[in-house]
Amino acid sequence: MIDFSALLGGKARPLIGLDISSSAVKMVELSAAAANQYRLERYAIEPLPRDAVTDGNIASLEGVAESVRRAWKRLGSSTRNVALALPASAVISKKIALPAGLRELEMEVQVESEANQYIPFAIEEVNLDFEVLGPMPGSPDEVEVMIAASRKEKVEDRVAAAEAAGLKAIVMDVDAFAAQAAFDLIRQRLPDAGKGKIVAMVDAGATAMKVTIMRDDNVLYSRDQAFGGNQLTQDISRNYGMSPEEAEAAKRSGTLPENYEHDLMRPFMDSLGLEVSRALQFFFTSTQFNQVDQIILGGGCSVVPGLDQAVSSRTQVATQVANPFVGMALSQKIRPKSLAGDAPALLVACGLAMRRFDA
Repeated sequence: MIDFSALLGGKARPLIGLDISSSAVKMVELSAAAANQYRLERYAIEPLPRDAVTDGNIASLEGVAESVRRAWKRLGSSTRNVALALPASAVISKKIALPAGLRELEMEVQVESEANQYIPFAIEEVNLDFEVLGPMPGSPDEVEVMIAASRKEKVEDRVAAAEAAGLKAIVMDVDAFAAQAAFDLIRQRLPDAGKGKIVAMVDAGATAMKVTIMRDDNVLYSRDQAFGGNQLTQDISRNYGMSPEEAEAAKRSGTLPENYEHDLMRPFMDSLGLEVSRALQFFFTSTQFNQVDQIILGGGCSVVPGLDQAVSSRTQVATQVANPFVGMALSQKIRPKSLAGDAPALLVACGLAMRRFDA
């Protein structure tokens, strides 16, 4: 019954992190540079056909598979093993306490019994997995266990897309967990490695913005908001009479009219800053906390020039753009200037690639 293809556990060598988002396919391959250090070997980003992925669901298997195939070819790797991620909205996850000292089979039985309380589907309709996180705080006779489950078709769609592109799915993770793994690389470079600080990780993608607020390794708050880069693309399309595809290409290439920055880009940045500010206010009103020490901007939207200053100005919180590759060794194939622009969109793919090194 515990057959979620290593949703939370498992390792593979070698391994490519493959992130299928709403707008693009992203791939990252890492290697070991030294003890506890990574080296970025290669990465690739390939746009998806419009509406190939909607609300986290693969709507066009053929379109997604073709983009995955092109991304892998562009990557230039001989590795075919991939780690994939499901959107957090497609996964039910829960931390539970179980008696310490259970054998694996006994724990599987207990996990399945517990899962029945939280999963609104028949157990045979889901893929289920678990991972022991460690001793239960304050209870030495128990261990803390993370269980995760998703409808089988959600898993199978992503596996099928990888296989149709000639790749082999080895690990299935959750995008939020993968992003947090990459975020840990960024947090290590904050003053005092961010210890004791409340940090908001903002992942602003094409269709949605996810705000995760953490202190050390603990998630204090999480919120999804329906705001993303597609809104700017739609504004460009309307104002300049372009198709959505032409608008997206012009946005990325910087070939828009002179009034674009004043008329469209700045209002978009202000709106995104307002959305982040609202998320922080929800955090303050629903928890005992009343401050955030640092904001980290990730996702494709965060590469908009000046967005970090706009968010900082709106929220009055120090803000920086996410780059999990800072300080990481780079292969000669990597162009640092291009990587700096692409890095914020590679958080999930980077976190997935790090699964290669799981113990």
